[in-house]
Amino acid sequence: MRPRLALTLGDVNGVGPEILVKALSRPELFDVFRPLVFGSVSTLESVRHWALACPRFVVVNGAADIEDEATIVPVMECGLAAPVRRPGQLDREAGRCAVEWLKAAIRSALAGKVDGIVTCPLNKEGIHLAGYSYSGHTEVLAEMTASPDYRMCLFTDRMRIVHISSHCALREAIEEVRQDRIATSIRIAHETLTRLGLPRRSIAVAGLNPHAGEAGLFGDEEQREILPAVEECRGEGIACSGPYPPDTVFRRMWEGEFDLVVAMYHDQGHIPLKLIAMDEGVNVTLGIPIVRTSVDHGTAYDIAGCGIAREHSLCKAIELAARLAKED
Repeated sequence: MRPRLALTLGDVNGVGPEILVKALSRPELFDVFRPLVFGSVSTLESVRHWALACPRFVVVNGAADIEDEATIVPVMECGLAAPVRRPGQLDREAGRCAVEWLKAAIRSALAGKVDGIVTCPLNKEGIHLAGYSYSGHTEVLAEMTASPDYRMCLFTDRMRIVHISSHCALREAIEEVRQDRIATSIRIAHETLTRLGLPRRSIAVAGLNPHAGEAGLFGDEEQREILPAVEECRGEGIACSGPYPPDTVFRRMWEGEFDLVVAMYHDQGHIPLKLIAMDEGVNVTLGIPIVRTSVDHGTAYDIAGCGIAREHSLCKAIELAARLAKED
């Protein structure tokens, strides 16, 4: 069976609606999954002219109402009236809808009604305007699934990056460079590579400081926290090594030496992947009991409404979520 995946619309004033209709206009995607959109039919219909091959959208109230036809896409509106789409405009109600659609999708996944979730981007400032304190999707997922040890990851076919911290100030991120947190990240990475069926499962751990500390000359976190975590996990039979200089380890992964890199903070991992493979990147949340993937970009207010947003990352996110859901 093709897994049923919840697709959340995200911020209606961003590029989410545009990339969603473009992705759903690709018939080959329906060979790997069955969609259930959490969002607004009126919003989706307002952008259909950019993807005329997209199947029509039909409002449903629950799983029992869904008919698996290639000519329709079921949509759960969850009793929410989305604001009229104003591309590129910050809107309180758009932020509220984005969060509530996400929460409804998470509840469906926890109840086993869908096999995974794929999210379109929301706007962090927008959800704060709506009264939420979350800094993004990941924090909502962690709260609703009661998952204290979640990790943000970025995946492509040739690059896989697990971050030991995500959305926080750099000063706070450095404080998270601790042996226990690094070791947990390595274990989560190993488990994911196993689920994906990779035979080698070679994990490289990046250093925090320039030249991985240069034997303590530029900082001692490598010797004090990172190396002990690597040795601890190697003692458990995990194929991990490091710490490696951060300025070279990602290229070594790209060239095939490693299957995954554990990064010490958000930008250390995001910058190399987005530089090399922006359109192929998928954001994955690990350490939670449900499958969740996402595009690796934001709402892109600057181009929303222009019809030029590319759907490639969303398509990759759907394909990876379907693959992970089958492994579960």
